Amino acid sequence: MGGLIMKKLILSAALLLPSTAAFAQPSSQVAWTADQLNFVKAGNPQKGEALAKTCNACHGEKGISTSAAFPSLAGQLPTYLYKQLQDYADGSRDNAMMSGLAKTLSKQDAADLAVWFGSQTPAFQSVTAMVYEKAETLVKTGSSERVMPPCEVCHGSNGKGQVVDIPALSGQNADYISTTLQAFKNGTRRNDIYSRMRIIAQTLSDEEISELGYYYQNIKK
Repeated sequence: MGGLIMKKLILSAALLLPSTAAFAQPSSQVAWTADQLNFVKAGNPQKGEALAKTCNACHGEKGISTSAAFPSLAGQLPTYLYKQLQDYADGSRDNAMMSGLAKTLSKQDAADLAVWFGSQTPAFQSVTAMVYEKAETLVKTGSSERVMPPCEVCHGSNGKGQVVDIPALSGQNADYISTTLQAFKNGTRRNDIYSRMRIIAQTLSDEEISELGYYYQNIKK
């Protein structure tokens, strides 16, 4: 019982007061100072487009992936993309292929790529006939029993993402979203700031995770 109460306290602190939370450490080496934000914002999309040609095989032309194994990057927040590339490069996030590639990029390359992908039209998958009652509840109202705020508090009402490290989810492949949530749940992905997504994912059932994937796949940004 004590462990459950502590987890709820940590979740509340991590989500509502991330800048002062003392329960966990950031899982990234990227510090979002004004200079860092301006650096990413000033990325060169033309240079990013040229660099992105090497990304097409996995992430698709113009950042729209055709495989659930790889995320679509079109329309993603540039700051989020930049952070992921830096996390791969410094080991905060691990993937054999992406870690190696990220290490070959300069910080300017990463900013250029992030800005170009962010400027592309987001992906949109065809709507399925699936009913997402559990997902819609989690997105719109959260879960008071689990001290879980609505998903839209962070990811926005239309899944567009916000702030610097909260990704856009709308139009993303459902299986990729579900796989990512499972990775947060089992701890194999750990570059979420102050463990926010790991704490949340650990409270989700497999059914909820699957529904959330389809929910976000089928809404337009």
